[in-house]
Amino acid sequence: MAALACAGAMMIGSAQAAQGDFLGRARVLYINPDASSSALNLDVNSKVTPELDFSYFVTRNLALELILATRKHDVTAGGTAVGTVKHLPPTLTLQYHFMPDQKFRPYAGVGLNYTRFYDVNLGGGTLTVDRNSWGAALQVGADVELSKRFFLNFDIKKIWMDTDVKSVATGATVANLKINPWLFGVGVGMKF
Repeated sequence: MAALACAGAMMIGSAQAAQGDFLGRARVLYINPDASSSALNLDVNSKVTPELDFSYFVTRNLALELILATRKHDVTAGGTAVGTVKHLPPTLTLQYHFMPDQKFRPYAGVGLNYTRFYDVNLGGGTLTVDRNSWGAALQVGADVELSKRFFLNFDIKKIWMDTDVKSVATGATVANLKINPWLFGVGVGMKF
């Protein structure tokens, strides 16, 4: 009976440990698009923006992170301004945390990005873009413990996103725009 009670207590403890912790981070991101286009020589400018993310630790080493940010970018064609486009690119990554019990905790992640383009103003209203984009995401970073609850975070991501640029009048695709940004982030986080 005592052995059965000990086994049950261990299973309950393991289930709670497997549930893990929640982390929240606030970062400042530098978005550096690696832009290219199939026509029109389109380019997208770099921007700085705030970002929020939330992580759930599935195990001590594996975490799921949801990244949330939005930004408006200026679009040029051959160096000439052609308008702006906003995007909301929520990204879900599966991270591996190499040293979860240390003060310096590096991680690497791989995931999926969904981008929603909105508030498009291109070519004086003569051009638009596909509203949705799916792509891969890669991530490396580190948390540095400041206290038992707070930490400093450094993060680099590469996200693949592209969209077709279309004529509003005919609906014909005039170019494919690859934005594929690098995201460089620094911020603070808290364990819940």
